[in-house]
Amino acid sequence: MANTDVHLLVLIHGMWGNPSHLAEMHRHIHEIRQEPADADPDSMKLRVLLAETNREEGTYDGIDWGGERVAEEVMDEISKIKAEGKNVTRFSITGYSLGGLVARYVVGILHQRKLFDTITPVNFNTIATPHIGLLRYPSFMSKLFSMLGPRLLSRTGEQFYGVDKWSAGGRPLLEVMADPERIFYQALASFQHICIYANAVNDITVPYITAAIEPEDPFMEHETNGLAVTLDEKYSPLIESWTLPAEPPTQPPQVWYKSLGARIPRLPLPPRLVASFPYNILIYTSFPILLPTLVTLVVIRLSLAAHSSRGRIRLLEAEDTENAGERLVHVFAGLERQMEEAVVDIIDEGVPIEPVQERQQHPSASASPSPTPTAAEDAVADALADTRKCRHKRKGDEKAERRAAVHHARAAPHDRRAERDPAPAEGTRVHRGHP
Repeated sequence: MANTDVHLLVLIHGMWGNPSHLAEMHRHIHEIRQEPADADPDSMKLRVLLAETNREEGTYDGIDWGGERVAEEVMDEISKIKAEGKNVTRFSITGYSLGGLVARYVVGILHQRKLFDTITPVNFNTIATPHIGLLRYPSFMSKLFSMLGPRLLSRTGEQFYGVDKWSAGGRPLLEVMADPERIFYQALASFQHICIYANAVNDITVPYITAAIEPEDPFMEHETNGLAVTLDEKYSPLIESWTLPAEPPTQPPQVWYKSLGARIPRLPLPPRLVASFPYNILIYTSFPILLPTLVTLVVIRLSLAAHSSRGRIRLLEAEDTENAGERLVHVFAGLERQMEEAVVDIIDEGVPIEPVQERQQHPSASASPSPTPTAAEDAVADALADTRKCRHKRKGDEKAERRAAVHHARAAPHDRRAERDPAPAEGTRVHRGHP
């Protein structure tokens, strides 16, 4: 009897993309990994799904809405496979650029729907994905892009630069997805293999730091810092390992006119515009006209697309009110609301709060004298006093004061965490393991 098990692989393209951008990857996977028709019938089959619903201008609508669309595609594909008499038992996903962030959101949705209770998550891969957002450097261009990006790229731009307030508590989506206590991180940790690929050089939009989730970029000054790299034997563009010397090598002195020429920036022209004399002179002289015209057209194009996206988002959110509670954003809002109400009840009833550190060290000594109040206890006490002062006000005002007190109390544990876990000394390298 033939094997009916299927390994489903999902491919997600990036910003402004469409499925054709991953056609070459799809072709290689089909040639190398997918079995021909006369292959062993007892082997597991690989099914590749190229995400199509979140494409071109739809990529402006945000990581969350893009993730919702792709998640529905995945569920429809699984239903289609079941209708063929087969069963999906393994699941993998690969995202390029923005598609990597969408993939992280998708696996959170699938985990929340209990899909991984019956399907084994195997491979999670991202390629040139801005995992920690688009970084802001102390330069004019970086400041300009960080100011225009959230406006010209609609909801996706806001999430790229971390200025959105995705959760009910006002936290950005990228911060929520990186929280080990949240479902996105937990879903990611359930995969057997996690690989993130970053461009070491020449990637202006998604630099190495954000694509590789690293605190430092050793490749930024690779021409002068003595960086030694070991390339993969089977695929030379892939760096297998790299090392930095304790001291950078001494650079030979340069002739003054050569060093001056090295400091003169070259125009980042596409290959088709790199021409020889005399055509290059014509191109350079036309730049004062071509460049402002090109920039104006790009800004107009992005503005129109962002305007359409915001209108689309309003319609999606209006339709979503009928199904509130199904999307992850509603789930998170409900959890935060329950947490706030629980703390408000504690404040109203005057229940004493035991120090967390004391409970952990002496779990059975609940009647022992309390130690010196911590910052969190002081904050809760102040919040309790502020709440009791507002008893004479109207019910609506009292509720607002309680909310403010709760947020004040929730912020205090960060102070205690900073006292318990001091920042690492300068120069200390941060090592990251499996999420």
